[in-house]
Amino acid sequence: MKIIFIGDVNGRPGRRAVADHLPDLKKAYGVDFVIANGENAAGGVGISKDTALPLFAAGVDVITLGNHVWAQRGVEEFLNEDPRVIRPANLPSGLAGRGAGVFNAVIDNNPDKVVKVGVINLLGRVFMEPVDDPFKTADKLIEEMKDQAKIIIVDMHAEATSEKGAIAWYLDGRVSAVLGTHTHVPTCDERVLPRGTAFITDVGMVGARDSILGMKVDAVVNKFLTMMKQKHEVASGPAVLSGVVLEIDSETGRAISIDRISVIEE
Repeated sequence: MKIIFIGDVNGRPGRRAVADHLPDLKKAYGVDFVIANGENAAGGVGISKDTALPLFAAGVDVITLGNHVWAQRGVEEFLNEDPRVIRPANLPSGLAGRGAGVFNAVIDNNPDKVVKVGVINLLGRVFMEPVDDPFKTADKLIEEMKDQAKIIIVDMHAEATSEKGAIAWYLDGRVSAVLGTHTHVPTCDERVLPRGTAFITDVGMVGARDSILGMKVDAVVNKFLTMMKQKHEVASGPAVLSGVVLEIDSETGRAISIDRISVIEE
C-alpha cells in the first residue's frame, strides 16, 4: 500500500495548499492513506476544529500534532471528540486526547480491501520542554497495537536530528516508518533502514514559500537583529508542500521505499 505523509501545515497558506494539491498527489501516486502534521494549522501555532476539518475534507485521514498542541482555546474538547487527531503520546498522563490510534485504510478504493494502520505521535526531549521518555513510550504503544496493525507509522516531532535518528534505529524492524517533523525544513536523508523501517529526519512543511519557516520574514529577521521579542505572523503568498510517499508491504509492515515529494507554487 502507499501512504503520503505531509509536513507541518502552517496557517492559512498551508491549509490552502493541502486543499489545492493533495487530491492530485493522491491520484498521481495511487495513495491509500494520508497523514499530515497539523500542529501549526491554526495561525501558525496549534490546531482547532475549524482548521482541522478542511484538512480532512481535502483527503487527510489522520492529523498528528506536536509541542504546540495546547495553543488554541478549546482544543481539549476537540481532541477528545475526534480520534483522527493524534497528540504526542509522551505528554503527562491524564490529558485530553490520544497519543496513538489504529485506523482503516481502504486499498485501491476497494471497500473489501481494508488494511489497519497504526499511527503514533511522539515528542523529542532534546532542546524541547520536558516530557516523558519517547523511547519507552514507543515500546509500550507498539506492544499494544502490534496485534492490531502490521503497519505502524511514527511521527517523531523533535528538534535534534540525532534524537530523530536514534529513535528510528531503535525502532527499526518494529515499525514501518519513523518520520521527523518540527523543523519545517526537508532533509535529503530518506532511506529504508536494514530491518525495513523507512526514515527521514524531517519531511518539511506546508506553508508560505517566501517565509522563514512559514512566518513573515521581517519579524524573524528583526528578532535576530535586536534580540527583542517580535510578533510572529504567518506569511502569505504562494506555498510549498513538502512530504514523503511511502510504499509498504501490507502483509509484513516492512517499508519498500520512501521518496520525497515537493510542490512549489509560482
